[in-house]
Amino acid sequence: MENYQKLEKIGEVDGMLAWPCSFFPSSLTRALYPGTYGVVYKARDLQNNGRIVALKKIRLEAEDEGVPSTAIREISLLKEMRDPNIVRLLNIVHADGHKLYLVMEFLDLDLKKYMEALPVSDGGRGKALPEGTGIELGRLGLGDMMVKKFMSQLCEGIRYCHSHRVLHRDLKPQNLLIDRDGNLKLADFGLARAFGVPLRTYTHEVVTLWYRAPEILLGGRQYSTGVDMWSVGCIFAEMCTRKPLFPGDSEIDQIFKTFRLLGTPSEYIWPGVTSYPDFKASFPKWARDTSQPLCSNLDDRGLDLLEAMLVYDPAGRISAKQACIHPYFRDFARTQNSHGTAGYA
Repeated sequence: MENYQKLEKIGEVDGMLAWPCSFFPSSLTRALYPGTYGVVYKARDLQNNGRIVALKKIRLEAEDEGVPSTAIREISLLKEMRDPNIVRLLNIVHADGHKLYLVMEFLDLDLKKYMEALPVSDGGRGKALPEGTGIELGRLGLGDMMVKKFMSQLCEGIRYCHSHRVLHRDLKPQNLLIDRDGNLKLADFGLARAFGVPLRTYTHEVVTLWYRAPEILLGGRQYSTGVDMWSVGCIFAEMCTRKPLFPGDSEIDQIFKTFRLLGTPSEYIWPGVTSYPDFKASFPKWARDTSQPLCSNLDDRGLDLLEAMLVYDPAGRISAKQACIHPYFRDFARTQNSHGTAGYA
């Protein structure tokens, strides 16, 4: 790892990244974020004009056994993925036989911190943005058009990944990074496939279940692109309301919070649901309150898109490709075409 220089403290780097993974190199004085798979560092790439990168050291359960060849193959494929809405994997370094380092494009702000920095009057917590982000929060904010911009970029990024048969499986606001121009990018796509869906973080903090699809919560072993689209729906609602849609504190609480809001699923609306390993016939039978919209501040098109993302049956859930051309984005696309950039409100 001699090509990556350890940095001195530059401002406040604690928690500047929200990558739920565990891969980092040797170039940093402090971990930016204790991720799901390991730790992320900020480093300087000495071979590329000293550019700042994010380094991730993959933590293996049995480091003496070396890096699994399947993981190497999966991660290597991610290097070929290039889309403006996806954080670039710049390099992979396999060192000492049992250590794997990922070199990533560096962005120091995630959607969670972005929302927390919003004024209290706008549903945020008024927290200061990480130093050096260059974000003009007062100009960007998180009004209707900004939500639409973020959602458009999120759906486009997921569409690209799904078209390359890559799933995320652990999408959440902490995985969505924002650059200084207010563009949203997806981080850590495909890592869950290579290393498994994490149950606990490197620091033994339980991974949030708030954005996890019901087919995973109910013990499904075979699932597809729908798991990501469910997560997108949860993130969509949270951007609109500034509150998580299903803030469960355990797997069963997560399941019940979902059932209370959407109604307990039956074979009629989700064929095969009772066959899932963790589905219980004794689950309470909640009925959905159809008189209340999932998000009161979304227009009809937005509600239609949200509902399509939160369909219980994965086979009936909207795809990323379909979402990208949903009428909800029609006026946003028109603004883009007319002015080259979205307006913010």
